[in-house]
Amino acid sequence: MVGLAIAIVQCALLTPSWSASSCDAAYPDVCIPSPPPDLDCKEITFRNFRVLSPDPHRFDRDKDGIGCESRR
Repeated sequence: MVGLAIAIVQCALLTPSWSASSCDAAYPDVCIPSPPPDLDCKEITFRNFRVLSPDPHRFDRDKDGIGCESRR
C-alpha cells in the first residue's frame, strides 16, 4: 500500500498542472495552455510546431504558421 501511495505522489509531481482541455487551440499539434502566464519559446520544449491565429503567446513571430522555429 505504501508503494502505491508513493507511485501516485510521483505521478502527480510529474503531471503538468494543466489538462488537455486547457490546451490552447492556436497550437493544435502540441498542448500549450492559454495565457496567463505569457510563455516564450525558451520556456517550452516544443519546436517547429503548427501555429494558428490568434497566437496568444506570439510563438510565430514571422507569421509563417510555424512556432519556435529552430535556428540553423
